[in-house]
Amino acid sequence: SISLKEGEAEFLDRARRVRRYGAGAVVMAFDEDGQADTIERKVEICARAYQILVKQVGFAPTDIVFDPNVFAVATGIEEHNRYAINFIEATRQIKQRCPGALISGGISNLSFSFRGNNRVREAMHTAFLYHAIGAGMDMGIVNAGQLEVYEEVPKDVLEHVEDVLFDRRSDATERLVTLAETVKGKGKQQKFDLSWREASVEARLSHALVNGVVDFVVEDAEEARLKYPRPLDVIEGPLMSGMAVVGDPFGAGKMFLPQVVKSARVMKKAVAHLEPYMEDEKAEGSVQAKVLLATVKGDVHDIGKNIVGVVLGCNNYAVVDLGVMVPADKILDTAVAERCDIVGLSGLITPSLDEMVNVAAEMQRRGLNLPLLIGGATTSRAHTAGKIAPAYDNSTVHVLDASRVVNVVSDLLSPERRPELDAKNRSEQEKSRKLFEHRQNRELISLDIARENGAPIEWRSEDVPAPAFQGRRVIDDVSLEEIVPYIDWTFFFSAWELKGKFPKILEHERYGEAARELYDHGRALLDRIVSEKLLTPRGVYGFWPANQEGDDIVVWSDEARSREHLRFHMLRQQATKPNEQPYFSLSDFVAPTSTGLADHIGAFAVTTGIGAEELSRSFEKDHDDYNSIMVKALADRLAEAFAEFMHERARREWGCEPEDGFSSDDLIAERYSGIRPAFGYPACPDHTEKRALWELLGAGDVGISLTEHFAMNPAASVSGIYLAHPKARYFAVGPIDRTQLEDYARRKGMTVAEAERWLRPNLGYQQEP
Repeated sequence: SISLKEGEAEFLDRARRVRRYGAGAVVMAFDEDGQADTIERKVEICARAYQILVKQVGFAPTDIVFDPNVFAVATGIEEHNRYAINFIEATRQIKQRCPGALISGGISNLSFSFRGNNRVREAMHTAFLYHAIGAGMDMGIVNAGQLEVYEEVPKDVLEHVEDVLFDRRSDATERLVTLAETVKGKGKQQKFDLSWREASVEARLSHALVNGVVDFVVEDAEEARLKYPRPLDVIEGPLMSGMAVVGDPFGAGKMFLPQVVKSARVMKKAVAHLEPYMEDEKAEGSVQAKVLLATVKGDVHDIGKNIVGVVLGCNNYAVVDLGVMVPADKILDTAVAERCDIVGLSGLITPSLDEMVNVAAEMQRRGLNLPLLIGGATTSRAHTAGKIAPAYDNSTVHVLDASRVVNVVSDLLSPERRPELDAKNRSEQEKSRKLFEHRQNRELISLDIARENGAPIEWRSEDVPAPAFQGRRVIDDVSLEEIVPYIDWTFFFSAWELKGKFPKILEHERYGEAARELYDHGRALLDRIVSEKLLTPRGVYGFWPANQEGDDIVVWSDEARSREHLRFHMLRQQATKPNEQPYFSLSDFVAPTSTGLADHIGAFAVTTGIGAEELSRSFEKDHDDYNSIMVKALADRLAEAFAEFMHERARREWGCEPEDGFSSDDLIAERYSGIRPAFGYPACPDHTEKRALWELLGAGDVGISLTEHFAMNPAASVSGIYLAHPKARYFAVGPIDRTQLEDYARRKGMTVAEAERWLRPNLGYQQEP
């Protein structure tokens, strides 16, 4: 470890030696005036060391581990009463002031006053870690085998301990000392409970499935194979019985998706061991039904589809997964050839909605009699009811998430329950259609009036600074280590259907335990991805002269603005607003040509998906869906983090970023000037504008391509434009009238029908047949 104890010169010398050897550094909160014990001193010293290490020595922030000093509490000395609070609050502030840096501490110091009473010490360490981790602590020096689960610490002990940690009452120390006399003991021993290994092989397989334990499943599956007449009996007997134990609590909301996917991993490994012994017996196996799943043509996103497939497989359904970018003919030809009972379609980007309509219409033309399931992030009950269901006479059901798919499939395949579900579904879809028609009749103002009432901006030269360079730059100097601190973990949990804001989700009353376990596994895999460089971040960005012309943003070829290179076509809000509120278009935030101001626009495309498919497939080959899905979920989060990292760099190069930057929380909350809207999202919903973006950036050169429906490939990619004006903001265009649609089609050189196809979700009028 190093510190500022002997001054900056010695600190710099030691830090440079550490850097020369390629190591990270543990930095103690210690300076020329001694060890820091207050919040202010801890934060001040760490922030000072951070600036020196990052700016003068060239440390990556993630190579810095601060130890803000854990001191003993409950010593009887009043000045020590707030030592635990000081560490926790300092941790929170250091994480904000020093993005990317890690926090550690010697936990056993905290409970030094109670040495000899392991029960109390373990409770103190458990409660302290629980709150310190919530504040941002990354690691600690502690005997992990002698820690309790926070929720399992006896309530009376926890109350007394936290009274001390948070200095909640003047007699907290005395009360804990008194309680300590009643709870003396050796504490928790560091050992794993393997008593379940003494049960029958059936019970062991069930335990492994319910708890997601893969360590012994192959030897247990082999023992069961030798015990049962046929290998198939093992699958249809103890393995399916164990999965039923998993499926029931999942359906009841008592077990959560990450745990189910882990259980599926155990099941797959057991079945993989048994399959070579089965040969012809496999054909005799009974499954409930066969479900075909596919991400439709033009779309490369498949996390949700893969999760649904795992959940269905856990419930004894045979799943035919055709992957991504699957044309309608292949979907339906396979459904017939494989004698599937249900077809499920998935998609993430808005053009996929039209492709789903196409598949439904083709099912109708072929006269198929299969239920159709619709799912994916951009799908909705309203769109399914208004656009997809009318194209197909058979049951067409929108499935919100994986937790509901089993019940829906079960009902659709039941001769007794299907009529009731179908009738209810059709009734709800009719209501949705009427509501959709009502929304389409929402009052819109004319396009001319909307343009007259755009964003009220007084254009000043100081609000349009010139960027540090012009043109494009390929990004090949950014490491995964630099990107990780910018991850917004909230959406990682959303991918696993655990809803809640990070880090509060880790304390959620219902699924906090599942969230903590998922987070631990995600961080462990992320650490491996980073250390082994299993994913490659690549990108391109740049700045170009630009001005507003009407609702278009013109990008110039030269600083003299004499030659137009290309233009981005924007849409404007038209839904009536109260109190003279403005009607926004993204073009409002670029200086009009008439102002004479030399404004600019930025653009970017980044990916962290290079290598993701290969890594995901390697897990699939090992029958590990859990980590296969985890890879893609992490790649998506890294891509968004990379976009945030690059936006920060772009703002700095554009003169829009304060000298000391923003904390990670501020970045996630977007408390900065400027925006990075993405085509296909509410402020600029037309995906076809990516064609101009790719031309401007040359994004294909860094390995990011566009499908025919303008989805980015690799899937873990993010692109968009940068707008720097202080008043630039995100918004939703919402419904537009036919006049604006026709104007937009004319500006883009599209037919009206083509423009309607790409902007169908935004049409505020009934299309002509």
